[in-house]
Amino acid sequence: MSLLQAEALTRRYRTHSLVGAGVARTALEDVSLSIAEGETVALLGRSGCGKSTLARLLAGLEKPDAGKVSYRGTPLSMLDRPARRAFRRDIQMVFQDSPSAVNPRFTVSAIIGEPLRHLTELDAAEREARVSELLEMVELPASIATRLPSQISGGQLQRVCIARALAAGPKLIILDEAVSNLDIHLQTAALDLLSQLQRSEAIAYLFVTHDLRLVERFAARALVMDEGRIVEEAGADGLAGLKHPASLLLRQAVLPALPRRMAEHAKVQPASTNKADALDPV
Repeated sequence: MSLLQAEALTRRYRTHSLVGAGVARTALEDVSLSIAEGETVALLGRSGCGKSTLARLLAGLEKPDAGKVSYRGTPLSMLDRPARRAFRRDIQMVFQDSPSAVNPRFTVSAIIGEPLRHLTELDAAEREARVSELLEMVELPASIATRLPSQISGGQLQRVCIARALAAGPKLIILDEAVSNLDIHLQTAALDLLSQLQRSEAIAYLFVTHDLRLVERFAARALVMDEGRIVEEAGADGLAGLKHPASLLLRQAVLPALPRRMAEHAKVQPASTNKADALDPV
């Protein structure tokens, strides 16, 4: 049984107009997928393709206009109160814009401890100990606990958001462009951290991104989205074989940053016979 499953999801939004009723825009149409426990799946696509909408539906933050999302085989709409609480504990989300995802008046300790207050039975002392443990897990100093979001760096705040997602012991974390705003060094550090946590905590990830480099490094399976549909699927080692036009555009966008994987599939060019070409241009 899948941990989380989507079946034929469709989501439409109605744009408002000053002169009429507005126009319905289809953000998702007939989208299905499943995520197993401990699996890392990438949802890959350009901005506006519907991947963030799908992420919100899977997290239960929005309801589909058609289709259903099921948690351990039960549709979200049919979960009773205890099961819905378990769903909220097991399925967590880390957003791209970490500053807007936290209360700027909360300390780091309060931000991380928020799920513990609502989704666990821990008392105040146990919550404090758990926050300290989580800070250590995401490799942040204990001294950061009393600081406000404005008093720490963007990379540190993203780790705080990861710690908050981990707080209640989730089974799946949805990462919606969660490292896109970080530089390459911080991206690498964040992915290393997530990989380490997956090994130690057996967490599944849905990694929402537009960046093939990150998919190749982090995911076991990739689903490519375009215009509200899943149009192609591949294992991480098969990304170079993606053929859909949307996949090719994504590949072209990061071609300079994928020399190793692309070189494995490139044709070997014959050596030049022109002596001038063989000269060192320096």
